[in-house]
Amino acid sequence: MAELKKTVVIGASPNPSRFSFKAVQLLTAHGHPVEAIGRHTGSIDNIMIRTEKPVIEGVDTVTMYLAPANQPAMYDYILHVLKPKRIIFNPGTENDRLARMAENDGIKVVEDCTLILLSRGLY
Repeated sequence: MAELKKTVVIGASPNPSRFSFKAVQLLTAHGHPVEAIGRHTGSIDNIMIRTEKPVIEGVDTVTMYLAPANQPAMYDYILHVLKPKRIIFNPGTENDRLARMAENDGIKVVEDCTLILLSRGLY
C-alpha cells in the first residue's frame, strides 16, 4: 500500500467539470486525506471547500489549480503556514517565482498533472 499523503488542493472548485474537482475526487478515492481551498464555498462529495486560509498540520502536498496571477496572495500561506513537503504545479499553474521560493525553503517542486500521477501510481 502506498503512503497516504495529506494534500491541500488550492484552487478547488465545486464545478464538476473542473480538474480541481476531479483531483479532489481521485485523491479521496486513493485514500489520501484532502483539504480543499477555493474562492467559492461548496463541496466536492463530502469535502467542504474552504475560502479562508486555515492552519492545516502535517501537509505533505499542495497541488495547485490556481492561475499564476492569483497565486501571490497565497505565497506566505503556502510556504509558512502549510509548510508542505512538495508543491505540484498542474498544467497552466506553473510559477517560476513561487517554485524558486519553495525550493529555497526545501520544498520539492513538481510540474505535472495530479490526475495523471495518481492514475499511474506515481503520486
